[in-house]
Amino acid sequence: MAKRDYYDILGVSKDADADAIKKAYRKVAIKYHPDKNPDDKEAEEKFKEAAEAYEVLRDPQKKARYDRYGHAGVDPNANFGRGGARGHGGMTMEDIFEQFGDVFGEGGSPFESFFRGGRGGRAQRAGGKRGSNLRVKVSLSLEEVAKGVTKKIRVKKQLTCDQCNGSGAKDSSSKKGCTTCGGSGYVRQVRNTFLGQMATTAVCPACNGRGEVTTAKCSKCRGEGRVFGQETISIDIPAGVEQDMQLNMRGKGNAGMNGGPAGDLLIHIEEKPHDFFKRDGKNLLYDLYLNFADAALGTSVEVPTLDGRVKVKIPAGTQAGKVFRLKGKGLPSVQNYGTGDQLIYVNIWTPKKLTDEERKILEKLKDMPNFSPNPGKSEKGFFEKMKDMFS
Repeated sequence: MAKRDYYDILGVSKDADADAIKKAYRKVAIKYHPDKNPDDKEAEEKFKEAAEAYEVLRDPQKKARYDRYGHAGVDPNANFGRGGARGHGGMTMEDIFEQFGDVFGEGGSPFESFFRGGRGGRAQRAGGKRGSNLRVKVSLSLEEVAKGVTKKIRVKKQLTCDQCNGSGAKDSSSKKGCTTCGGSGYVRQVRNTFLGQMATTAVCPACNGRGEVTTAKCSKCRGEGRVFGQETISIDIPAGVEQDMQLNMRGKGNAGMNGGPAGDLLIHIEEKPHDFFKRDGKNLLYDLYLNFADAALGTSVEVPTLDGRVKVKIPAGTQAGKVFRLKGKGLPSVQNYGTGDQLIYVNIWTPKKLTDEERKILEKLKDMPNFSPNPGKSEKGFFEKMKDMFS
């Protein structure tokens, strides 16, 4: 079944700002929330569908990729790393409320009942605090972009304490069950909400949802379950990535506190300037400079490509602005949609200084019939050439 357009799901236009997108998501999420639609699978799917749309459209970089490439641009299986939308089929209710709980207001009271198992299910233990995300920049040459590359980088970050394995306790006997929540990690509360009075389960304030308390802290991490250090991380970067694209490595950010999950590593792509080429999407642009004689008489020249040098035949009478196309010598698409071309733009080099002999020759030539400009209908102007160049 084809996926619905994210803008249609939330009922917003493509030029909607972040605030409008957030308000639209809140409206849809409240409409289809499981607490208002108990045992309604269709409503639950629409609730998850809205969360998937919001996950993409609230992020400027994901939104830009979606606007340009559609669902393929944010598909984590389409060689974008893990920076795309997970798809609501893989997004749990816990994921949704952990990421977007702030959308519903402080605490998200009516929604905690579902998040924490309040619809009659058993409450899930929250565990420790999730680690924060880390951001790094990776600079790539066009050659690396063309082939894809594995980069190893050293990152300073919070690591799981190897002495207590992240528990924060001195030893296994330094933990005991929480008496406030009876070891469940949650306490039951009754709150008044805009949906009416609801019985909800909230994180236990005594143990922060862990269900147990520490009686003696680890001497190395002082009870946090993590220490500051360095880690060498191997990053597989797919071919065809672009400037300002962001990849996401789940769980490679800072370690969580007290055994909580690690954050993510966000990799920002930068392209290094190239000596010869400029990039336009999948295509590579190359400026070829010819002297007037070669353009008039015709010649054969060598031009660089990312795979080495190749010969290009220049026909007699080649005009400035002529574009030659080397099929398949560009860059691959990051979504595996084929490879671009190398476009060779011809420039005629005009000498800035002339010897007396050169001047005399040109003076003699300039009045000859074939040297008077006489463009025919087949000759294209600048704007037509540019249109052909990028078509």
